[in-house]
Amino acid sequence: MAAWARQPGSMAAPFLLLAPFLLLFTAFLVVPLGYALFLSLYRDTLAGGTRFSGIANYADVLSDGAFWQGVWHMLLFGALQVPVMLGLALAIALVLDRGTVFLRRSFRLAFFVPYAVPSVVATLIWGYLYGRSFGPFAQAAQLAGLTAPDFLSSRWMLCSLANVVTWEYTGYNMIILYSALQAVPHELPEAAAMDGATPWQTALLVKVPAIRGALLLTVIFSIIGTLQLFNEPQLMHAVAPSVIGDHYTPNLYAYALAFTDQQYNYSAAVSFVLGALIAVISYIFMLGTREKDASA
Repeated sequence: MAAWARQPGSMAAPFLLLAPFLLLFTAFLVVPLGYALFLSLYRDTLAGGTRFSGIANYADVLSDGAFWQGVWHMLLFGALQVPVMLGLALAIALVLDRGTVFLRRSFRLAFFVPYAVPSVVATLIWGYLYGRSFGPFAQAAQLAGLTAPDFLSSRWMLCSLANVVTWEYTGYNMIILYSALQAVPHELPEAAAMDGATPWQTALLVKVPAIRGALLLTVIFSIIGTLQLFNEPQLMHAVAPSVIGDHYTPNLYAYALAFTDQQYNYSAAVSFVLGALIAVISYIFMLGTREKDASA
């Protein structure tokens, strides 16, 4: 037996080191989730007060048109925004990895800085830029004798929100992909070049397949983030209340139910259904990619 195993308290040392994390994890995640689950199983009635309802709240959520309208908005948002954001992140990462960019570190930092800007601040900045009566885009259009674009209309709102989120998170995903590219063995692109592959072919046929795991990770993160979108539409509601209602996104709907309508029990059920939906979509995506790998 090793000497350290015979020392008193050696078996307890790992648990003592984990104790601070476990306490914080339990206090700020497990307990709130447990309390929210408890709330979701009850409902307030006018006659009898708070009563146990079992899964009745969940059944109501599944037939709630407002909830599914918010989900549909976010699916459209994801179909529009995620490919653009990840495409830009991958392109920038490939350019940086090639090493022909002047001041590469400054270039990389410039694309990552927007991620360091809090989403609230970023949305306020873009809300000002989008303003039809005071924004610089509108003023430039007026100076050119053109009609000021209404970026906050119902027709363009999804695109406007997608632009904000793309500006915020392209740099974050670029760092993930760039780090994965740095781990690709140099022998692979060198062998491709010796076989006559162009830089474009090397990037698409050698480097991109080599970082497939990192690409899948960014896609899953993007799916989760899309369905959880809250800050951007919640702040844009102030400048476009007729376009962004209280159920524009599922998270915004849960927030309005809890803090505007005081329906804490139903809001908790909405949150758990949303969490289950995110897990199912993420699992289906991962399962689909695994089956594609197996068939290949």
